[in-house]
Amino acid sequence: MASGIFDDALIKHLWSSDELRAIFNDRNRVQKWYDFESALALAQAELGIIPQAAAAEIAAKAKVENVDIEAIAAEIRRIKHPLVPALKALQQLCEPKLGEYIHYGPTTQDVLDTATVLQIRDAHAVYLRDLKAIGRELYRLTKTHRDTPMAGRTHGVQALPITFGHKCAVWLSEMGRHYERLRQLESRVFVGGMTGAVGTQASYGEHAKELEQRLMKRLGLGVADINWQPARDRFAEYVCVLGMLGATLGKIANQIYTLEHTEIDELAEPFSAGKVGSSTMPHKRNPSTCEAVIGVSRALRYNVALMLESMVIEHERDGAAWRAEWRALPESCLMAGGMLANMKYVLAGLSVNVEGMRSNLARLGGFLLSERVMFELAGKVGKQTAHDLVYEASMHGIETGITFEQALMQNERVRNALSEQELRAALDPTTYVGRAPEIVDEVLAQVKASGWLE
Repeated sequence: MASGIFDDALIKHLWSSDELRAIFNDRNRVQKWYDFESALALAQAELGIIPQAAAAEIAAKAKVENVDIEAIAAEIRRIKHPLVPALKALQQLCEPKLGEYIHYGPTTQDVLDTATVLQIRDAHAVYLRDLKAIGRELYRLTKTHRDTPMAGRTHGVQALPITFGHKCAVWLSEMGRHYERLRQLESRVFVGGMTGAVGTQASYGEHAKELEQRLMKRLGLGVADINWQPARDRFAEYVCVLGMLGATLGKIANQIYTLEHTEIDELAEPFSAGKVGSSTMPHKRNPSTCEAVIGVSRALRYNVALMLESMVIEHERDGAAWRAEWRALPESCLMAGGMLANMKYVLAGLSVNVEGMRSNLARLGGFLLSERVMFELAGKVGKQTAHDLVYEASMHGIETGITFEQALMQNERVRNALSEQELRAALDPTTYVGRAPEIVDEVLAQVKASGWLE
């Protein structure tokens, strides 16, 4: 039986992806520890700190397939230390004298923090790839539906006409900013740790600075300006950005979910053969993937708070705060990967009911165009007077159940100011989308010029 949702065979697909689980599983975590130890040994051998033979032996044996993960886990529980059993397992694989040079200088957090950065970097590549895929789908939808009219809604109810392309362009622009944020934080987050017990590098000897540079070059990471064991803003920033990304994905999923309501029927997530919506109502086609994204997005945002709490560190190291990261950080990465994968699927197969959008524009009986009529009147009777007249006609029409045109024509002052032909032209929702198509073109041009979808 699984102990949590990320490993639950029945529902894990809703919370993450196989690709992200492979990055944050036990085997890859231990391998990242060994990658640190191997790179450190090779760098130390280059500087004459340890024998070349020891470095070669450590690098050759530092493979997770050579050790028993379950045995390491059992020993961690026995001795209450998160790293030493893995080091001893590696040492036992090496020639006795050569294995003595494993972990020559670092403290545990040097290894675990740097390994976590390596895992995040692997996940980061997946996020950038999937963000681009989502961006391309949004670009396609935006361009295709540049001129597709639909009701714009404020406070949950119809407000004025927009185009579906304009709505998608908002999503596209927002996702582009998340892509930019992820690229901008790389130099701050993708740095390793090689500072020793309290950040002074005392255990590394006189070659500490050069050793650190060589180590991080081997790992493909940046060199930190100073010890970041008591400064957890790097990891907190990363999860904050994932939280923002998740909030946007959750918002898009929620809008699709809402517009899939039977009474609205403007959008629908993909339907695959054999998909079942209900055990008792065979007709149901539920927006289950969007529901999953909405729910996971909420959980991710709560992890942001836990990561911010973990920034409050006592002195030079704080195991309590550090351990909270062990839960929140990988969970956040897993959830972000799952949401991206699911939304990539949803947007690639999104069904757009153009006729349904057009039909809903007429649902209010013309009242959707109250702003336009008011401004048509404003040039003849003044803006404030026009507002009062349209308000009076609107309230009368809504309360008596007649159309907006009928309500306006029953008002003598309106009738004297606007001809029937002028009024009917003003009540065409497809011609009152403002600059929406031009704004769409501008966003598409900006996205193309930025090159982030390439």
